[in-house]
Amino acid sequence: MIRPRSLLLTVAAALLAGAGAVALIPPAQAAASCANGYVGLTYDDGPNPGTTTSLLNTLRSNGLRATMFNTGQNAAANPGLVAAQVSAGMWVANHSYTHPHMLTLSQSAMSSELSRTQTAIRNAGGGTPTIFRPPYGETNSTLQSAASALGLRTVTWDVDSQDWNGASTAQIVQAASRLTNGQLILMHDNYQTTIAAIPQIAAGLAQRGLCAGTISPSTGRAVAPDGGSGPTNPPPTSGACTTTYTAGQQWSDRFNGSVAVSGTSNWVVTVTLRSPQRVLATWNASVTYDSTGLVLTARPNGNGNTFGLTIQHGGNWNWPSLSCRVG
Repeated sequence: MIRPRSLLLTVAAALLAGAGAVALIPPAQAAASCANGYVGLTYDDGPNPGTTTSLLNTLRSNGLRATMFNTGQNAAANPGLVAAQVSAGMWVANHSYTHPHMLTLSQSAMSSELSRTQTAIRNAGGGTPTIFRPPYGETNSTLQSAASALGLRTVTWDVDSQDWNGASTAQIVQAASRLTNGQLILMHDNYQTTIAAIPQIAAGLAQRGLCAGTISPSTGRAVAPDGGSGPTNPPPTSGACTTTYTAGQQWSDRFNGSVAVSGTSNWVVTVTLRSPQRVLATWNASVTYDSTGLVLTARPNGNGNTFGLTIQHGGNWNWPSLSCRVG
């Protein structure tokens, strides 16, 4: 269940972000019990002028959020629909540029398919994707390496709705009923039968104590939503040195946060960013970076036990992970 504090942070984040804020989770989803976990509703091959708006409206009206695996060519041709996906509270991911059989391509051609899609989605206001689904689910180590080089986690699916194969609305609903915690279901943007299944999918998830979540770029599994326009609070560290994260001001391209350290005044906090994030500024700590720029180590500089950072999110609003030890 969404905790009151998390919901308040979501509301505050939307207010801070102003006109560019991601739409809030509808009341139906906010009130839903997520006791049995989260599943990933995914829609491939968008955005499409004939169906995407209806798909988004139906998801929103049923309190659901989903991951949209867009092709780059469709994103480039329909940038307003990519922006609409984000405004509706959906997550946008990479599904290649032209939807080819990727394993027939050279590694450079694979990289081009992925990088052009990243650019098209980013230029359309969809942020920088961290998840890639290969067309037809076809993947190998070469393709995964090309994806990883662009900060993309390769995922496929656990349940195939078969909407692409002429499945009826009832059959799509039945497929969704097999989802369990952490699993992803393959659906597509451009089928009316798939859109018609959404109300029954929403009802079925609620009956089973499941909620629609996002896809973790770390594990490729469905996890709790990050609240849309605000960073997810990391779990507090434990032991003699503990950290507490507090969300700060947010803008369209970056956000602030502060880390309070307790248990010791001689602390070393490691902050691990989530690609493609980068640190723009820090205060009240002495900091060093590793060679990748993704791992920051903070130590006291005489200004107390709370320090802050400004992070350029690059489309990933999740707060970096934290670890703490006695120095």
